[in-house]
Amino acid sequence: MDIRELQARALVIHDLYDELNLAQRGRTWTRTDFMLGFVGDVGDLAKLVMAAEGTRAMPGGKEALEHELADCLWSVLILAQRYEVDLENVFTRTMGELEENISARLVRESGSA
Repeated sequence: MDIRELQARALVIHDLYDELNLAQRGRTWTRTDFMLGFVGDVGDLAKLVMAAEGTRAMPGGKEALEHELADCLWSVLILAQRYEVDLENVFTRTMGELEENISARLVRESGSA
């Protein structure tokens, strides 16, 4: 699956959540709600990483870690859609900038040794 396919799949689940939230709570999630949900998922991911590294007891193992990584990716895809961010283009541009900056720093570091 490429990123566009991932985004399309994420939106299907988003729409299902909208239906569920309307039925259960009478409203859908706002962009802020999605961000807060993402923060919760990142917290869960942090605990699972700690468990994987042996610094915390947490049930679920690798399967739970995989699930949280997928949840976090889903949140990022939905937040990008909600804020009209072309994630593919922005990711490509940002990685190019990071590569250029890190490479320049490495050149400076090797020159100062």
